[in-house]
Amino acid sequence: MREFWIIFKQSFVTKAKTKSFFITTLIMVAGIFLFANLPTLIKTVSNVMGDSKEDVVAVLDESNVLVDRLEAQLKQSNEAITIERSDETTAQLKQQVEDEKINAFIELDFDASNTIQATYTTGSLVDQYLSSTLADALQSIQTEVNAEKLSLSGEQVATLFTPIQFDKQNVSASAKSEDELNSARVLVYVLMFVIYFAVIIYSSMIATEVATEKSSRVMEILISSVSPVKHMFAKVLGIGSLGIVQILIYGAAGLLAYKLTSVGEENGFSAFFSLENLEVSTLIYAVVFFLLGYFLYATLAALLGSLVSRTEDVQQMIMPMSLLVVAAFIIAATGLGNPEMGYLKIASFIPFFTPLVMFLRVGMLDLPLWEPLLSIAIMVVTISILGWFGAKVYRGGVLMYGPSRSLKDLKKAIQLGKE
Repeated sequence: MREFWIIFKQSFVTKAKTKSFFITTLIMVAGIFLFANLPTLIKTVSNVMGDSKEDVVAVLDESNVLVDRLEAQLKQSNEAITIERSDETTAQLKQQVEDEKINAFIELDFDASNTIQATYTTGSLVDQYLSSTLADALQSIQTEVNAEKLSLSGEQVATLFTPIQFDKQNVSASAKSEDELNSARVLVYVLMFVIYFAVIIYSSMIATEVATEKSSRVMEILISSVSPVKHMFAKVLGIGSLGIVQILIYGAAGLLAYKLTSVGEENGFSAFFSLENLEVSTLIYAVVFFLLGYFLYATLAALLGSLVSRTEDVQQMIMPMSLLVVAAFIIAATGLGNPEMGYLKIASFIPFFTPLVMFLRVGMLDLPLWEPLLSIAIMVVTISILGWFGAKVYRGGVLMYGPSRSLKDLKKAIQLGKE
């Protein structure tokens, strides 16, 4: 057991002391605080670049009555748009738009049926806000004009647009409230990314570490004093522990950023990331499925890494494993809008998809307890079988050198491990 802890410590400490680990962690923590301050930064940049200034729209009003009503309507809606009456010709206004002296201009008039006719001209390729805002304001004015034509009072017009009372109830045993569902969706989305990237990064790190030791012939010295099986699981646990520490640092930074920066303020951004309806069980399941997913793919990565003799071949060898993780993420992502789809239930019990798909379902639905417990049991059994098989392959694989022939080397590795 002493040899196991020596390799465990070496895997953990060596990686933790590298500049890449320190720089990556520092950049990610800085990125978390940057993301938390995103609304403030966007506002500051807009002020510096001048994007926050009021938009100016020139109005060529042939009716001589619409421009005042349009200005009043925009003020009532608190829109940051300045209306300027213009007596110039259409050609002159087009030239001003081309010369960027004004943002846009609009021509207004009534037709024979007293319907507003508007022509909006702009030089921007992506001008959606101004045009849609002006169209909404003019639509409101048209409603007022029609109401005056029909001699309707303001109260009578208001009754035409009275919204219905629509209450939503769900009697499904697996349903959650709307607030709980929104909070769960955000948390599941974030933690899905955490699980996905952690599995990809740390599993690849294990495979690369094993291949590096083989290519430098250090492996021959190591296995003379410690069994290959101990070596494999010490690597998996050592790098896994380092990954957990790194993720805890990110989590602490995220929580601190949420409490101290603009995400914690009362705005639409903070409402999206609200943690008020967060259930403790969701966090517990996140930890459980993260650990199970890591050990499943890490064991598989160590197995595959033992089959290559050069670090250049690692990515090619673990490509099938990476595709499994990507497939699991895509399947889970498609269920964010509707986690009750049938194929998600089936996929949640497939071991390589379970960490992401079952976590999605358990986070967004009130599932019977037996479903997550069954998926956890299936994963534990799968990890045990994969660990047993991986140990047999690893025992022979670490002694194999020469060009890799992909998965065809599995049989050779098992036979070599028996000798």
